[in-house]
Amino acid sequence: MTQQTAPGLPPEPSLADPCAEREPAGERLRGGEAPAPALDVFLSGRVFMDMIFTGLPGLPPPGTELVTDGLGSAPGGVANIAVAMSRLGLRVGLAAPFGDDMFGAYLWRTLAEQEGVDLGLSRRVPGWSTPVTVSMAYDSDRSMVTFARPVPGPVDDLAGAPPPSARACFVDLDRPIPPWVPEMRERGALVFGDLGWDQTGAWPAEVLDRLRHVDVFLPNSAEAMAYTRTRTPAEAAEALSRRVPVVAVKCGGDGAIAVDARSGERAEAGALPVEALDPTGAGDVFAAGFVFGTLAGLPLAERLRFANLCAGLSVRHHSGSLGSPCWGEIAAFGESGEVPESVLADYAFVVPFIPDTADDSAVRAEPTLRGDR
Repeated sequence: MTQQTAPGLPPEPSLADPCAEREPAGERLRGGEAPAPALDVFLSGRVFMDMIFTGLPGLPPPGTELVTDGLGSAPGGVANIAVAMSRLGLRVGLAAPFGDDMFGAYLWRTLAEQEGVDLGLSRRVPGWSTPVTVSMAYDSDRSMVTFARPVPGPVDDLAGAPPPSARACFVDLDRPIPPWVPEMRERGALVFGDLGWDQTGAWPAEVLDRLRHVDVFLPNSAEAMAYTRTRTPAEAAEALSRRVPVVAVKCGGDGAIAVDARSGERAEAGALPVEALDPTGAGDVFAAGFVFGTLAGLPLAERLRFANLCAGLSVRHHSGSLGSPCWGEIAAFGESGEVPESVLADYAFVVPFIPDTADDSAVRAEPTLRGDR
């Protein structure tokens, strides 16, 4: 939600916490022992202003115009997973550049004051325009157009030297591994990695060489098959398990497949049986759930189920980052009767992690930027 502002000033996000029951997850993850690191998860990258059109019958043909009453806006890019992890109670630190324009001001306040993400290592960049992505959601999928200018100066040095103390860090494998990743790993942090779509179509093998720095890899099925030159998600997962200790391949509406190369454990989990409104950011929400499950010490199959639960709840909304679930929504879903009891039984392991302050009346941030409130 946004509030009315004077012309030319940045829109004001509603700073009421959308996760009223939000509390640090340390006690729930560590059995009451006080967590030693300052953060649960640290990550770095670029934050985008996501503009999400929904309710479309398809893409507009050349020379035509489509009109829809569905428009959402939210922090995107690396903010998708940062928000999703914070909403689960993880203490998240983000090092990112922010534009000094209207969108940059909105994104900074939304992340820092509404979503509780630590931006102590982020910075405002004078004269730099905030990257913007327009997502057009239709038929349970979406197409995107992005505007982005190069960031003046290096981004990876935002992590500082030494980098912050954290139980885990998250890295984008599309680019070379930042120097803070092996340093944090040497200090005991688990390294989670993901990557994006290769627009060149080359799918270079050297990208997979970066997996030697990673403990848990979370690609989607199309990316996993393209990089491994395999024909099925299961084949891709097996190929990747020879390069990284744990791999979880996201298969959208077909669920997910995971392999733990250290134990030899393999698991599959179906997607949550809900009607998808908007899949924007669902892969990042899945990753956030998998990070939480890993830090909580859940078995591989339960990590997959919890990640699918989080992703499935997110696609029911005009989503992006602000569609990611809070614990209140997770609790509410269990009481909603939306799925049969036989399905809910597979998620019984989640109940002990739900904070006592969470109830079945979920409070959610409205992911829309507008000036009429």
